[in-house]
Amino acid sequence: MSWNILEVVGSIVDVISNTSSGSTRISSASKKDKKKDKYFIEKVSARFILVAAALFFIVFYKPLPVGDQTTALIVSSLIGIALSALLFFLLNLMELYYFKSIFKLLLFSCSVIAFFIALVMCVYYKSGIFI
Repeated sequence: MSWNILEVVGSIVDVISNTSSGSTRISSASKKDKKKDKYFIEKVSARFILVAAALFFIVFYKPLPVGDQTTALIVSSLIGIALSALLFFLLNLMELYYFKSIFKLLLFSCSVIAFFIALVMCVYYKSGIFI
């Protein structure tokens, strides 16, 4: 089973750009529509956290293979942080990385970082290519 990380990241960016493109129409929508989208960032962040938790469970369910585990964990964490920074940069270029409160910014950023770290670890340990 071959994994192409660029396809995964591309599909995630497509989903995020499609779901957040509706934020431009919120300004002209009624109050009823605003109530529907009131907790949009929290819902997206919760989904990222749930997927990240499931991926972490998949990775750490069995003991990690013998080898230099500390280095592998650090490198996969740095790759996950770099991928999330790339996503944040792309969102900033598309002018979608705007938050009204620092809590929403931290919640979204931390959940995306955790998701990408878990995704990279899952690909790294479960693909068998690197071990």
